[in-house]
Amino acid sequence: MDGSARGGAEAAGGPIVHGFPHLDTVRRALTALYRRLSADGVARFAASVRRELVDFPDDEDPYLGALRVARVMVRHLRLPDARMVVGFRDMAHAGSVELAAGPEYFVELHARFRTDRRDVGAALAHEVTHVYLHRLGLEFPGTRDNEILTDTAAAYLGAGWLLLDAYREEPALRGERITMAAYKLGYLTPEEFGYVLAKRALALGDDIEPWLRSPQAADAYRAGLERARQDLRRPPLAAAPWAARCLYARHRRAGAAPDSAGYAFTGPPADLRVSFACPTCFQRIRLPCAGRLRARCALCATELACET
Repeated sequence: MDGSARGGAEAAGGPIVHGFPHLDTVRRALTALYRRLSADGVARFAASVRRELVDFPDDEDPYLGALRVARVMVRHLRLPDARMVVGFRDMAHAGSVELAAGPEYFVELHARFRTDRRDVGAALAHEVTHVYLHRLGLEFPGTRDNEILTDTAAAYLGAGWLLLDAYREEPALRGERITMAAYKLGYLTPEEFGYVLAKRALALGDDIEPWLRSPQAADAYRAGLERARQDLRRPPLAAAPWAARCLYARHRRAGAAPDSAGYAFTGPPADLRVSFACPTCFQRIRLPCAGRLRARCALCATELACET
């Protein structure tokens, strides 16, 4: 598994994808994290990396400062404290990391970070998470899905909120005109980063919205939060709205539901059961259709009020 991983894809000044096109992969990534770490393991990351630990003043040496911030990420992710090399060069992506068998960490960042230090912490959060997942033996097949796994893990484990904060719109000089240019890091859309961070806030009580400096990032977080709250209002959860519960009751009487419903029924009418995704970790939960009950997800230990 030795090799290298390219870092968070970067968009600067061009069109930025919005919405939730990678949501299925994000949810698979959350399930994989809980399966690999357990609920107790995830809870060890209940406190996010604090901004003051990764702020990078203009008068700090770029190499020494990058090393300092990288060590913050290494400590946060509880990786072994080993020799680290961080360099800068022109590249197509924001960064890359060498995934070697030894204890050393070799990280390269885009040359622009030598002078624009605002997002060094965000780039290093992604790269060091690559190392963390490599050492866990956790990866998805295909570059795209594996990068989405890395972004999701970085955000959900408390380091990657900086990747959302890297999303901003600023005035930029284009020829003789000043226009607004958008910048972001990461493979997830801004709203998907908001979704993962909102999931983290709902599960662990760690809400980073007050830390976001960019108004565009704050808007994306709120959009992600609304999508995350929708997961808590889907049947057979008791918090589902009246219309959704009526539709669920109709499907239950028929003993079948369309794939788009998000739940499925199995068994004869006398022993009908419903299966659905846990709104925290997306592990499938299977319950008897027995009216109001409380369930506990066996994977993430979330307690759920249900009306099956």
